[in-house]
Amino acid sequence: MNRWDQLMGLALSEARRAGSHGDVPVGAVVVDQNGTLLAAARNERELTGDPTAHAEVVALRAAARVLSAGTTTVNDAAQENGSNLETGTTMASDAPQASGVQRASGTTTAAGHLPLLGGTQSNPAWRLSGCTVIVTLEPCLMCAGALLAARVDRLVLGAWDAKAGACGSVWDVVRDAQGLHQIEVIPGVRAAESAALLAEFFAERR
Repeated sequence: MNRWDQLMGLALSEARRAGSHGDVPVGAVVVDQNGTLLAAARNERELTGDPTAHAEVVALRAAARVLSAGTTTVNDAAQENGSNLETGTTMASDAPQASGVQRASGTTTAAGHLPLLGGTQSNPAWRLSGCTVIVTLEPCLMCAGALLAARVDRLVLGAWDAKAGACGSVWDVVRDAQGLHQIEVIPGVRAAESAALLAEFFAERR
């Protein structure tokens, strides 16, 4: 099993958690250029009532908080800790862990949230250059735009979204040569598992 398969396993774990609270089962994780896990998240629109709370957006926000707080590498032991269901976000400190995947942690506030410190002039906190986002379903237009805005280098996706995908199916905004930034796309990683999870979720609601 290669590194993308392992990381997609983390994203699939998050997707299953999303389904448990009524959200469409999509999960996402963010790793830095060294493969260190920065954040893991899932869809939480139903959980929070936030229409923008797609897994990719939640994960990008969490990763930016970790990087802006300053990160330190911790052990890479396999873990299956729970996440915070009040926010739906699994931060790097409590994300489920695949063997061989390191995680990053930063100093937290009393509430357990990582503060936004603004980064530096040359590398602002919002700029996730060098990072890879792994997500179980092809991002929509909103999420593709967020990936571009965050300047991530790479997108690894599971299943294509033939109705609303914006990274190669309906649209391909992340590789548009007219844009200011392009993102490498690696599709089809554990696609059958991702698609099956979605099919099961919607079948139960028909």
